[in-house]
Amino acid sequence: MSKQEVLKLLQEKQHRVETNRISFYKPYPYQRKFHSDGEECRQRILMAANRVGKTYCGAVETSFHLTGRYPKGWKGRKFTKPVRVWAAGESNDTTRDIIQRELFGSPQDPSQKGKGAVPLDTIVETIRKPGVPNAYSAALIKHSSGGNSHMSFKAYEQGFEKFMGEAVDVIWLDEEPKQEIFSQCITRTADTNGIVYMTFTPEKGMTNVVTAFMNDLKPGQSLCTATWDDVKHLDEKTKEQLLAVYSPAEREMRSKGIPVFGSGLVYPVSEDDVTCEDIDLPDHFIRLAAIDFGFDHPTAVSWVAWDADDDIIYVYDEYRRSKETPLTHAAVLNARTPGIPVAFPHDGLQHDKGSGIQLAQQYRDLGVYMLPEHFSNPPVEGALHGNNSVEAGISELLQRFETGRLQIFSSCTETMEEMRLYHRKNGKVVPIRDDLLSAMRYAALSVERFGEKLKTKTHYKKYGFNKEIEYSYAGVV
Repeated sequence: MSKQEVLKLLQEKQHRVETNRISFYKPYPYQRKFHSDGEECRQRILMAANRVGKTYCGAVETSFHLTGRYPKGWKGRKFTKPVRVWAAGESNDTTRDIIQRELFGSPQDPSQKGKGAVPLDTIVETIRKPGVPNAYSAALIKHSSGGNSHMSFKAYEQGFEKFMGEAVDVIWLDEEPKQEIFSQCITRTADTNGIVYMTFTPEKGMTNVVTAFMNDLKPGQSLCTATWDDVKHLDEKTKEQLLAVYSPAEREMRSKGIPVFGSGLVYPVSEDDVTCEDIDLPDHFIRLAAIDFGFDHPTAVSWVAWDADDDIIYVYDEYRRSKETPLTHAAVLNARTPGIPVAFPHDGLQHDKGSGIQLAQQYRDLGVYMLPEHFSNPPVEGALHGNNSVEAGISELLQRFETGRLQIFSSCTETMEEMRLYHRKNGKVVPIRDDLLSAMRYAALSVERFGEKLKTKTHYKKYGFNKEIEYSYAGVV
C-alpha cells in the first residue's frame, strides 16, 4: 500500500471520527449523573460553572434521543421511536452560535456539517431560518428504529407564545428562560410523557426557576451542579487566567456555578479555606460518623476525625443514597472503617410502622455501632444535655470554618455541592438538599464527646447490643 493510500485511509478514519462524535463521548461523573437522573426525572437542571462542558452534555443527550443511538450502559431516559424535539436559547443568534454549533457543527462553514453531536449519516435534511444568516429553523434526523425525528430551534426573545401549541417529546433549554417559558415547556411535554432539561451558568442569580428547584424540589425533578474541579480539561494555569478576568462578584458563579446569594449563604466562606487535600489520618485521631435518615430524600452519612492536639476536625468521607433500606445503609457503615460510633438525630427513636422497632435499633441489630442517645448540641456549662437548635449548631460550625478548624477533604464532592446551595430565605435556613450537611453537623458536634480512636477494642453489649462483638475502636472497654 502506497503512502498516499495510507494517508487517504487515515483521513477517512479521521473524518468518520469527526462526523460521529457521540460514539466517543466519555462523560465526566457529573454528566453521567445528569443523564442517569433522566430515567426518573422529567425535569432536570444542570447548573454549572463556565467551561465545564455543560452545553455539550445537553447536546449529546439531545443527539441520543434524536437518533436512538444510546450508548451501551446508558441509564437515562430512552425513546424507542422517532421524537419531536425543541432546542432553545436566549436569541436566534445565540441559538445558532451555541446550540446549533454543538449539534451540527460550525454554522459559518458548510464543510463542518455533521461535526457536532448529531452524526452526519443521520442528518436527513436541514431547513434554513429566514432572516437569520446560517441558522436552522428545523432538521430531520434518522432514528435507529426507522422514520425520522423532527427538531425545531427556538429563541426566548420570540416570546412565550412561540412555545405554545404543539406536543413535544424532548425540550433542551440552553441558558435559563423566564418562568413563563419554562411553564409552557412543561405543558408541551405533559401529554407525551416527555422531558425538559436545562443547561446553564446561573448568571441571572436567584431567579424564580432556580429558586423553585433549590427551595422546593418536587418528585420528578433533579438539580445537578458542576465546578471547575469536576473536570480535567482545565488546568490550574487556565483557571488562574480565567479568574483574573472575572470580577470578584462573578468568580464563585463562573468557577463553581453558584447563584449570587450574597449574605444568603448559610456558610459564607471560601471553598479554598474550608477544603483540603485528602491526607492519611493518624490512628490517634478521634473518629465518629453521623447519619441523617431518609428514604425519598437521601439517607446521608458523614465521617469525621478530630485532631485533639490542634483542635481541627476533618470531614474525610461521605455517603448519600435514596430509596434504600437500613440493610443497605448498614452494610456501607460496617464496611467503611467498622467500629466507629455513629451519631443519629431524634427521629432515630421513631418506631417503624411495620416492625415496631426503633430506627436506630434496627441499625444496631445490623451490627452498626449507634450511640445510646440521639444527637444534641454540646451542652452549655453547668447543663447535662444540649438542645437541638439547628441555628446554634450552624453557628458552632461556622466559627470552626472561619478559623480553619473544620476542614473537608476534597474528595467529599457531594458535601461541597450541598454547601454551595445551602442558603437562607427571609433569614431562615432552607432545609432542602442538606442531608450530608445535617450529618456533618451531627458528627462535628459529637466527635469531641463521643468519638473514639482506632486500633483498640470494646464490647457492643456495653452500649446495649444483644451480642458481644469486638471491633477496632477505642473508648470504654
